[in-house]
Formats: sequence, structure tokens, C-alpha cells
Amino acid sequence: MRDRTFEDQALKASGLNFVTAAIIYWNTLYMGRAVDHLRRSGEPAPNELLAHVAPLGWRHISLTGDYLWQNTGHGVDNDGFRPLNLGVEPIDQVA
Repeated sequence: MRDRTFEDQALKASGLNFVTAAIIYWNTLYMGRAVDHLRRSGEPAPNELLAHVAPLGWRHISLTGDYLWQNTGHGVDNDGFRPLNLGVEPIDQVA
């Protein structure tokens, strides 16, 4: 951290902790929805395997400060959530 004072460093650290917690919450929420979808579709999602999945990924979240607010057609469902991305492209190939 480049801030000179301890107070400014503490504020920046608190902000980063908040952003990290928000990302983990978002990922956990939607990972649970994805697991529910898999199980309803008849796909196996054993709890023993899910115990090794962590919600720490953030490649799908832009942290650069450049945000494009455009209508992508992905609004919220009737239950108040964004729809799951059920595309055929693996996440590693999505830009």
C-alpha cells in the first residue's frame, strides 16, 4: 500500500476486506444456485466433492474501475437473482 499514514493504510485495508467479502458472498450465493441447478437436472454434485470448492475466484469481476453499464439482456429472474450462465463455453475461454 502506498499510503503514508497508518490511518490511510487501515482505511484501504478495510475497503479491500469489504470487496473481498462481497466477492466471496456473491460467489457462494451463485455457486449454491448452480449446485441446485445441477442436482435438479440429474447431474451428480456430491457433498464430498463440494467440500473442496472455494468461492475465492474473481476472474469474472472487473477490479480496474472501468465499468460498462449496458443492457446485456441479463436482468433478474422472478426470484430476484440474475440467471445462471449456462453457456457451452468453459469459464477459462470467456474473455
